[in-house]
Amino acid sequence: MEITSITIRKMGSEGKMKAIVSVTFDDSFVVHDIKVIEGTNGYFIAMPSRKTLDGEFKDIVHPINSAFREKLSTEVLAKYKEALESAEGTEPVVQPG
Repeated sequence: MEITSITIRKMGSEGKMKAIVSVTFDDSFVVHDIKVIEGTNGYFIAMPSRKTLDGEFKDIVHPINSAFREKLSTEVLAKYKEALESAEGTEPVVQPG
């Protein structure tokens, strides 16, 4: 499965959530609402989730192996870094994948 597009849909500088991202796979399947979060050890991605009846959050979709999770994280965070760099100028924040 190849990542064919990464779109930074929304960026913010306040709070820990820094961006909301959509990722397209094989030009056939898209996952919306992947979040870029700033943690104590740097940035990481959080997959779309929903709150259960007991108040816990569960991922709706997620990678099932660590190799693909690392690939997804690396590519999304690289695209986020590009968007940050272009936002420092007069470029629009949303970057097509």
